[in-house]
Amino acid sequence: MNETIPRETFDFFKRLEKNNNREWFNENKKEFKEIEAEVKQVYNQLFNMLSTHDEMDKMKMFRVYRDVRFSKNKLPYKTHFGGSFSRIKPHLRGGYYLHIQPNNESFIATGFWEPNKEDLLRIRKEFEQDDSEIREIINNKNFKAIWGELVGDEVKTAPRNFDKEHKAIDLIKKKQFIFTKKYTDKEVTSPDFLNDVDKAFKVIRPYFNYMSDVLTTDLNGVSLI
Repeated sequence: MNETIPRETFDFFKRLEKNNNREWFNENKKEFKEIEAEVKQVYNQLFNMLSTHDEMDKMKMFRVYRDVRFSKNKLPYKTHFGGSFSRIKPHLRGGYYLHIQPNNESFIATGFWEPNKEDLLRIRKEFEQDDSEIREIINNKNFKAIWGELVGDEVKTAPRNFDKEHKAIDLIKKKQFIFTKKYTDKEVTSPDFLNDVDKAFKVIRPYFNYMSDVLTTDLNGVSLI
C-alpha cells in the first residue's frame, strides 16, 4: 500500500504562510516534525519505486529553513516540501524532483536545472549538429500528454558563436532543459498519487537516455567515461 501525503500538510503550510516567524514556528514545531516524518516516508517510497526501473543514487529532502543571507525575502521558513532524487553518475544524467505546496501549487519536475558550462556547450553543439532525435522524443504524443513543453531559462537571441538563424535555435538558446507536471491538493493526498508520479517519471526515460548518451560522448560519439 502506498504512503500518502497527510492532508494536515497543506493546513500547516497555510497557517505558516500567515505566521512566518520563529516564535510561531517554535510553538508549532512538534506538529511540523510529525508531518515532516510522514512526508519523508512518501519521499522514501518514491525513491524505492524509482529504483525498480532506474539506477538511483540518493534522495535528498530539503530543510524547511530558508537561506536568507543573499535574498530580499527575509521570511525564515519555506511553505512547501521539496526533494530531489539523483541517478547514478557519471553514466546516467538528469534528476527527479517532487514539490509539495498548498493551493494546488504542487508539481513534479525533471531534467537539467543548472548544467555546468561544459555540459551546456555539449548539449547545444548536439542540437546544432542534429536536432531530429531530441524533437522526436519530446514531440511524442504519449510523452507530451504527460509533460507538455520543454521549459527553462534561455538567452535572448543566441549563445556566443551560435547562429541566431539556426533551425534549432529554439533549443540552442536554452540554459535549462526542464519538464514539469502540476498537481492539485486533492490529487496529492489521494492514494494513487505516488503511482501517477512514478508513471510520469517512467515516461521521461527516453529523454534521459538521449541526454545521457550526449553528455557521456563527444560529437563523434566517442565515450568520455
